[in-house]
Amino acid sequence: MPAARKRLTPEASRSAALDAARDLLVEAGPQAVTLKAVAARMGRTHANLLHHFGSAAGLQKALAETMAEQITAEIGAAVAKARAGDGQPRDIVDLTFEAFDKGGGALASWMILSGNDDALDPILTAIHRLMDRLGDGAHDAEMRRDTLNLVLVALGDALLGGPMAAALGLPRGAARDIATAQLGAALASRSGNQPG
Repeated sequence: MPAARKRLTPEASRSAALDAARDLLVEAGPQAVTLKAVAARMGRTHANLLHHFGSAAGLQKALAETMAEQITAEIGAAVAKARAGDGQPRDIVDLTFEAFDKGGGALASWMILSGNDDALDPILTAIHRLMDRLGDGAHDAEMRRDTLNLVLVALGDALLGGPMAAALGLPRGAARDIATAQLGAALASRSGNQPG
């Protein structure tokens, strides 16, 4: 006789589904993040996930929201450390690049290409909220330009960085190095220091 499945609260079930979806995203790419695959990974039913997310698009949107909130919180903390003199621009660059490398870039691109553009709303909202939290009034426009540049470079690197660096005879981390130099120079120019 099979063991009875442990009954989960709605919050725990939703959280477990998002964890399973993220694992599938990292392991097999965004096309693997289906209700059926996530349900199988968790040992739950397809109907259970339909109840929580409504559709595969709903699951993907919730996954994007969860990932965006987590990474913007980490980046916000890294920015705060850098502003306090306890961190480096490379910390911010690495967090951003890793977010896109670990499925975020593929998920965002896949949602756009499959016509699920509104699933990007949670990502864009999380970034907007981060900018609002970090803003100091004096340098808001520059900070937003730096963020646009960093996000687009990290997304491009996640999708094409390896082959492009190889084709150009550059090391795999070249895009991170370039982004770090750009961010460091931008921050130094605003603080009146020369980049080091």
